[in-house]
Amino acid sequence: MDVDTRLLRYFAAVAQEGSLTRAAERLYVSQPALTKQIRQLEALLDVRLFTRSKSGMALTEPGHALAAGVPGLLADWERVRRETRNAASRAARVLRVGFLASAANELTPRITAALRQRRPDWRVEMRQAPWSDPTAGLAAGDVDAALLRLPFPGQDRMRTEVLLTEARWVVLPAGHRLADRTEIPFRELWDEPFVAAPGETGAWQDYWLAVDAREGHPVRIGAVTEHPDDWLTAIANGYGIALAPESAARFYPRPGLVYRPVTGVTPTSVAVAWPPTADADPLIQDFVACCLSERADGIQ
Repeated sequence: MDVDTRLLRYFAAVAQEGSLTRAAERLYVSQPALTKQIRQLEALLDVRLFTRSKSGMALTEPGHALAAGVPGLLADWERVRRETRNAASRAARVLRVGFLASAANELTPRITAALRQRRPDWRVEMRQAPWSDPTAGLAAGDVDAALLRLPFPGQDRMRTEVLLTEARWVVLPAGHRLADRTEIPFRELWDEPFVAAPGETGAWQDYWLAVDAREGHPVRIGAVTEHPDDWLTAIANGYGIALAPESAARFYPRPGLVYRPVTGVTPTSVAVAWPPTADADPLIQDFVACCLSERADGIQ
């Protein structure tokens, strides 16, 4: 009997949440669709996995047995999948580099050009990730290295080298009451709704809401987005404002939006990041060396 790993992931989410509603929200699927998948898994195994009631979903004895084994099974599958894809990339001479939004700004094409000079038979594949994954695939092992904004979740488990630092500005709708100001103290933005990254990003969301600069003042979230286009659209449509790197004004200009300097918040840095297991990998170390070489002559 073959079981789709997706069914096991869905089962694990319901088992952990104890609720179809919360599990569906976590998985970004509808509740009816999730219910159908759980019933399909029960039919395949010919057992009842949950007892359903108004209070939630309780595991049966067979459900407990499956819940104990599924995390290890899924972890093993992820490891095999990752190793297979890694081998395929190396065989094709492709270095996979994850990034968010504008990556390392104007340094990015210079870094990739520098690596082509060092490794003319290799190709750099830039993989953009949504803001729901601030590690841009690095934590999952889906990329070999990444160009990331600091701080990011799990940063202490990775190697990082800062490439550039820039101020954080604010993005406002053009008709906003503060849009004509040349500089805005962050304190004046405390009561504004913000367009935020997904809540599961934790400290990453907090950093771009500048929670540490609010002196305990509560945050208002007007919208949550994962991609730059959705983020810009939400701001332009008046759902909120947002902090952004100064360079966003160059990379994401759009009618109906203005970018303004903000005082009272710390700057943001871009770093090259890689896993400790790659410390002895000549290819990744060549990429890091190219990043650092371009940093020496680049934009600070």
